[in-house]
Amino acid sequence: MTVGKYQIVNPNEGHPLPESHKVTVRVTSAFGNSYHYSDHVTEGHFAFQAVEAGDYMACFFASDHKPSTSITIDFDWKSGVAAKDWTNVAKKGSVDLMELELKKMFETVQSIHDEMFYLREREEEMQQLNISTNSKMFWFSFLSILVCLSVAGLQLWHLKSFFEKKKLI
Repeated sequence: MTVGKYQIVNPNEGHPLPESHKVTVRVTSAFGNSYHYSDHVTEGHFAFQAVEAGDYMACFFASDHKPSTSITIDFDWKSGVAAKDWTNVAKKGSVDLMELELKKMFETVQSIHDEMFYLREREEEMQQLNISTNSKMFWFSFLSILVCLSVAGLQLWHLKSFFEKKKLI
């Protein structure tokens, strides 16, 4: 967003601005597209959305005066975040576009918000499944060790009794 204000500085404080102190203003992009044009004005403002890359120019033209006249212009150009004078910027068409973009962004944020809650629920489900699986694996491992030790004890008992029958021990 780019906004600008300009005003002819009155050379005689307290007196009205002379009729010769009017300028023509044109704001153009680097590609020559015109974004603002005012003819024979003493003050004004402009606002536009910069869509083209490059430098933008503001040209002030004064008519040829005899004798030559010096004109001082108070000029303020803001762009980006600094351009906060939205009441002067907004035209009905751009407000509708901004409203549409705002609604799109709101819907996007809402879908992201819903997705985050869905992912949190899934994470809780996965944690519960993980805890349940760990518990089941603990009991399965305990039971497996118990069965292995029982089989080892039975083998020792069987071998001892076998060797005693053969009188090897």
